[in-house]
Amino acid sequence: MDFERLRAEGEKAGFTNVALLDCSTMELKKEVRDMCASGQCKRYGTNWACPPACGTLEECEARIRKFKRGLLVQTVGELEDELDGEGMMEAQERHKENFVRFLTVLRKEFPELLALGAGTCTVCASCSYPDAPCRFPEKAFSSVESYGVLVMQLCKDNQMEYYYGKDHIAYTSCYLLE
Repeated sequence: MDFERLRAEGEKAGFTNVALLDCSTMELKKEVRDMCASGQCKRYGTNWACPPACGTLEECEARIRKFKRGLLVQTVGELEDELDGEGMMEAQERHKENFVRFLTVLRKEFPELLALGAGTCTVCASCSYPDAPCRFPEKAFSSVESYGVLVMQLCKDNQMEYYYGKDHIAYTSCYLLE
């Protein structure tokens, strides 16, 4: 894997930061998955890419352990203040666009990659779960948290900042490549 070339391509796709990901640092925690079940984001049990449909922690871990290296990517947005919801949403939307754009690029070289985004899959305006199969399984993606991984710890373990101050927000995703 030519990390410097991939870093440049990630930055070209719009990410603020791109770091090499050591997949062995991805620790799956029941406590993180329990946050999904608590209903905070209101997607638990409503989306093919979210728990419980994305699989048990054991199934998620089996998928992750097929990989040794990948990329950790981040979009950092500036906020007017720490309560700037509009700025948060703009940064989140920019991150999702960057994520899908770079996923398209990476799939050409790494067709078996595992992509984990920030937040729930939004490929479809309305998910078909549980009434019908996923309409776009080749485009759908789970979040890092849905796999039970604490993003703050993942960033720390892979030399990427997580907190940029109260007037910034960071959205973090990863691509497991090889």
